[in-house]
Amino acid sequence: MVSEPLIGGFVSNQLGIWIAAFFTLAIYSFLYRDNVVYKFVENVFIGVAAGYLVVIIFFNNIKPDLVVPLFTEGRLVLLIPLAMMLLVFTRIFAKVGWLSRIPIAFVVGVGAGLAIPNTMMAMVVAQLGGTANIQFTSPDVVVGSLAGIRLLTGGLILLLGTIAALIYFFFSLPHEGPVGQVARVGTWVIMIGFGASFGYTVMARISLLIGRVLFLMRDWLMIID
Repeated sequence: MVSEPLIGGFVSNQLGIWIAAFFTLAIYSFLYRDNVVYKFVENVFIGVAAGYLVVIIFFNNIKPDLVVPLFTEGRLVLLIPLAMMLLVFTRIFAKVGWLSRIPIAFVVGVGAGLAIPNTMMAMVVAQLGGTANIQFTSPDVVVGSLAGIRLLTGGLILLLGTIAALIYFFFSLPHEGPVGQVARVGTWVIMIGFGASFGYTVMARISLLIGRVLFLMRDWLMIID
């Protein structure tokens, strides 16, 4: 005889598959038109995601970094972030809602102060440094070989394309004559970069679609193995 835990596990597994299939089809029903089922599933997803995020933040951040040190170790200095956190909820009340601007302004200011230098170093300085240090030759590549020519050509295209794109954003000189021609090349380089990024985004979404179709055909309908 099949044990009850195995039967219960099978039933719960099949129930989960049917619920997931329903939510998948309900989400993709928006491709036909906006409907009540799609709105219901959308609200359920947002609610579950918000509740899950609240639980994760509490147990990963608030409890170990605020509750335990404050009430167990007696670190009274943590009353300041506790007060700031409570001020955020004053936005619910119209008369004292302006108090919520204080912690929000503090978070935005600190976040910008931390993010701007790191973003500049990672997205600008490091990229410029990597472009300036392009290795046109490699010890593993024989000079004059096909691999060496390919490496040299790729390095030159990357370097000249980066310079052309930067000149496009240089507005101290009018984009006329040679400067205008280089800036026009920079426009094409930027468009190629945008196109590649958009293509990568589309392929990522298609991969998600393929995953959901495989789930429906393999796990739900069991059409394929």
